[in-house]
Amino acid sequence: MMMDDGWWICDPRSAIWFLTFDSRPEKFLGMSKIPVAILGATGAVGQQFVALLADHPWFEIAALMASERSAGRSYGEVVTWKQPVTLARRIAAMTVRPCQPGGDFAVAFCGLDAAVAGEIEEAFAAAGHAVVSNSRNHRLEPDVPLVIPELNPDHLRVIPGQKKNRRWKGFIVTNSNCSTMFLAMALGPIHRRFGLEKVFVTTMQAISGAGYPGVPSWDILGNVIPFIAGEEEKIEAETRKILGSVEKTVIVPAAFAISAQTNRVAVENGHTECVSIGLRNRATPDQIHRLLGGFKGVPQKLKLPSAPLHPVIVRCERDRPQPRMDVMAEKGMSTLVGRIRPCPILDIRMVLLGHNTIRGAAGAAILNAELLKARQLL
Repeated sequence: MMMDDGWWICDPRSAIWFLTFDSRPEKFLGMSKIPVAILGATGAVGQQFVALLADHPWFEIAALMASERSAGRSYGEVVTWKQPVTLARRIAAMTVRPCQPGGDFAVAFCGLDAAVAGEIEEAFAAAGHAVVSNSRNHRLEPDVPLVIPELNPDHLRVIPGQKKNRRWKGFIVTNSNCSTMFLAMALGPIHRRFGLEKVFVTTMQAISGAGYPGVPSWDILGNVIPFIAGEEEKIEAETRKILGSVEKTVIVPAAFAISAQTNRVAVENGHTECVSIGLRNRATPDQIHRLLGGFKGVPQKLKLPSAPLHPVIVRCERDRPQPRMDVMAEKGMSTLVGRIRPCPILDIRMVLLGHNTIRGAAGAAILNAELLKARQLL
């Protein structure tokens, strides 16, 4: 147990308690962390993986992987560090490896660009690694789980079929696109309770979603760009898959209609979404408020390390949520919902917000890996 700056540890062999000021009590209890690799470690999502995994209680960074031009050099030398935390010396000193399977790690977190991620992920899965991916390449394949642990942990049931059909020793599990994440988090409990028939969503997406250096300043300052390549299609297809069902060894998408329009705006972090929904069974704004405000899922029940206490936070103010004020709620792992009110065309309208590089990317993948460990799938 924690006391002041130290930990009281009970030695299970002698039942004697002692105080240690080491930050890793698992070392004294004979616990071992699971070694992991980060693919695309120098990029924006890769850096977020590094920041979130640096002191993780279950996982230990064992390998940092990137392109051939970075391989063979120290991570601190090749990375342009953009995270608001100090890069640990141990990690900065690690030698960057090429993205090749094999080695001293069980899990490969993938933050690679989709242009190169597909074949690399398949090679790692074939070699026996658990690939937990943020890349889009395999998200919509019917035997690959596209998982939000609060909503569809049962989709992990397709993993044995994936391994058998593809003759892989390992497997691939994906998390959703960042803008899909917050939409699905809000819609999931509603669909389960009232049934969705129609969804219309317009997004206002932060520039960090475009990676680094991302959108040129001359294009985004004082401007709104009403197009993000592939984004609308991702939202429409991924949301239906996440809220779909497992039939035998594949995932069948939900049947409701969804229309998305996406925009890039001059916000650093945080995707905002304006949503209108049509329901099979009518509901009042107050019913939706209570449903979302009280929602919890498997990660909260299992108390997974990265799980937010409140996966959905409902704001009652008429002008919230706002990226500047709300995006880091629950360390960036919650979905914010506000302005729940009647819709004159459909049934309910509301505003959503979430942190696109934490819960919408690296944090989502880490939570997926924690669920895999809890389900003894690693």
